Amino acid sequence: MDFPCNSHTFQNGIRLVHTQVLHSVVTHCGYFIHVGSRDEDSTETGMAHFIEHCFFKGTKKRKPYHILSSLDSYGGELNAYTAKEETCLYATIPHGIFDKAVDVLSDILFCSEFPNKEIEKEKAVIIDEIQAYLDSPSEQIFDDFENLIFQGHSLGQSILGTPEHLQSFNQEKIKTFLERNYHASRIVFSYVGPLALEKVIKKLSAFVELYPWASKSEPRISFENYQAKFVQEKKDTHQAHCMMGGIAYPYSHNKRLALTLLNHLLGGNSLNNRLNLNIREKYGFTYNIESNYTPYSDTGYFSVYFGTDKKYLKRLQDLVHKELFKLQTPFTDLQLQRLKNQFKGSLLLAQESLGALMISQAKSFVLYNKMDSLADTFQRIDAVVALDLQEVAQELFEKNKMSTLIFS
Repeated sequence: MDFPCNSHTFQNGIRLVHTQVLHSVVTHCGYFIHVGSRDEDSTETGMAHFIEHCFFKGTKKRKPYHILSSLDSYGGELNAYTAKEETCLYATIPHGIFDKAVDVLSDILFCSEFPNKEIEKEKAVIIDEIQAYLDSPSEQIFDDFENLIFQGHSLGQSILGTPEHLQSFNQEKIKTFLERNYHASRIVFSYVGPLALEKVIKKLSAFVELYPWASKSEPRISFENYQAKFVQEKKDTHQAHCMMGGIAYPYSHNKRLALTLLNHLLGGNSLNNRLNLNIREKYGFTYNIESNYTPYSDTGYFSVYFGTDKKYLKRLQDLVHKELFKLQTPFTDLQLQRLKNQFKGSLLLAQESLGALMISQAKSFVLYNKMDSLADTFQRIDAVVALDLQEVAQELFEKNKMSTLIFS
């Protein structure tokens, strides 16, 4: 079902995006801030993620225990995440405690005090998180590959940061980062649940209108001058891990949908994607092989990942390039229609997750200040022609444009 989406802008510029689902007994809601690790300078690596952790460490009226227990005591969930271009504080709750959820979420976003004692404790927690992450090469290689693609740019920095940078963080540096980046124009509150728009506006206005933050933000520094690279690092692992890919389109590019369709065909979530059928199932050289397309506001990248026995590494690289080359040849009308039907079906299934809907509508408003209906999206999918897919594949998947990172 395609639920209608509405919006409202408060006087200070904070936006509300709202979807009413009358039959739901659960509410999904949260603040999305268009600020992430790419907004850090070279001395702040890991700051956006560190602040996300510290939002839970005390406000003027709540201690950490009271924040963590506030919704859990009712069976709700309070959580957060940080990405390259966004930070999110969100809750999933029984709809009857929405008032409390708004109070808690607003309190930790707008009134966190960042106590020095808690800052020092959280440094140790995140350093342990970094060390656990470094013990997993199949995860580390994704971040290292982004650093290879966006070398010298903040998009290539690790979201977690480094122990050295973390040790330098203090209350003053946190507040400096917030004042520079956390502006009303970058904040969206997303709601999916049974309440009508007018009721959500009334409940939310008591909190957001108290904070007339500045609405202008400095423009981000764009990434330029991508160059294909090959890097192989020695690792004490049983498997070889490999990432192959290159620069791709930003969110607003008119070829983004064509690349999204290509990625779905090549290595998306379906079991009949080409990497799974033509490599994993046919040869049995790998357990995990996938492709990904990650757009950002002004750029993006495409990648293929696989892990394999080291003796099969070169063979799998050749097989991946073979599949990428196939995408550069003409598509038949039947192939294209099957791909469109499958992709539309996956979008319909995604509508079943109201939590995912809450996140996707927030991202859409952060980026475009609107939310397209499924009908609009399907219309754009139908407008893609076979030549669009072939041109994108020829533009992005040529072997000399691809970077490679290997852990072996």
